[in-house]
Amino acid sequence: MLALTLCVSTLIASEFMPVSILTPIASDLHLTEGTAGQAISVSGLFAVLTSLTISSLTAGIDRRVVLLGLTVLMLLSGLLVTFAPSFAVLMAGRALLGIVIGGFWSMSAATVMRLVPKDQVPGALAMLNGGNALATTLAAPLGSFLGQLIGWRGAFFVVVPLAAVTFAWQWLTLPAMPSDRSSRGASALGVLRRPLAKGGMAAVAMLFMGQFALFTYIRPFLENVTQVSVPVLSLILLAMGGAGLAGTWLIGRIVAMSLSATLILAPLALAAIALCLVFVGAMPGPTATLLVAWGLVGTAVPVAWWTWLSRTLPEDAEAGGGLMVAVIQLAITTGTAGGGFLFDAAGYRATFAMAAALLGASALLGVLCARRTADTARSVH
Repeated sequence: MLALTLCVSTLIASEFMPVSILTPIASDLHLTEGTAGQAISVSGLFAVLTSLTISSLTAGIDRRVVLLGLTVLMLLSGLLVTFAPSFAVLMAGRALLGIVIGGFWSMSAATVMRLVPKDQVPGALAMLNGGNALATTLAAPLGSFLGQLIGWRGAFFVVVPLAAVTFAWQWLTLPAMPSDRSSRGASALGVLRRPLAKGGMAAVAMLFMGQFALFTYIRPFLENVTQVSVPVLSLILLAMGGAGLAGTWLIGRIVAMSLSATLILAPLALAAIALCLVFVGAMPGPTATLLVAWGLVGTAVPVAWWTWLSRTLPEDAEAGGGLMVAVIQLAITTGTAGGGFLFDAAGYRATFAMAAALLGASALLGVLCARRTADTARSVH
């Protein structure tokens, strides 16, 4: 499990590294910041395609071999991005990373269930989520710091030795996990035939679109609008990450009290923060406070939707999980791309207002999901 947790941490760090070094990437490759932001969106696109197809494409292949192959692709991605001479090569490297993201997360729950006894599965999944939260905490401030110290290419190269260590550790510790080519599991897209799933997936899509329409462009916002120095920017990003870790620790208790309220109030809180940033963006103190609050809520709220999935589709949790991975990555891709185009064309105010509208839509859909889930529970009883 420790090898898989390191893999998660390296993967998430790779995925979100561009957020903190978007400006130097754009400058070095002679791009606009909105165009450079597509380096995140392309990985999301390939993650979507992979999450929907990897199960059938790798049927009959030992899952140990598949995981090791994905780790090699992560290493190659880091090399391509580090030495990219052009935007096209950069995008190719990020596309490889997208394949790893979609493949690993689609298989993560099933892999954990094969590696540990049934009663230890929740703890093992929590360990993976801890690696996720830790990488989310460190990736942005570390990327910003390393980008200033050794350049954005050096920051990306750090991923390469980590991927190599991950490969070696998995090679030594992962057992054989044969896959039956003849077995036919539930279809990820087939889950969408259920009304409850449609509403929930739509709410998840709005949530992640809104989050990443804003989150991707925090660095140019802080540099050009708030006008903070790079060291202060790094501290703000670190504080956001630390708040995210705290939020991940708190969310289990909050969800236990009321899952429905969490699904509604969390995106509303994020929408309010996005709107407030439009008005106080030039003031460093209030802006930093709002971004820390964003980290506290934004990092934790996806856990609530995974909990919703386990309670709403327990018999199809694996298929539903694959679908949710695809929806999340498609939403990240769409939100990042749309936010980038709007950021270049109309500025940060329009981008942040769009993010607030999408987050508000997620809260509204959360209300509908909560009502339908309650009605279904009453009808069963």
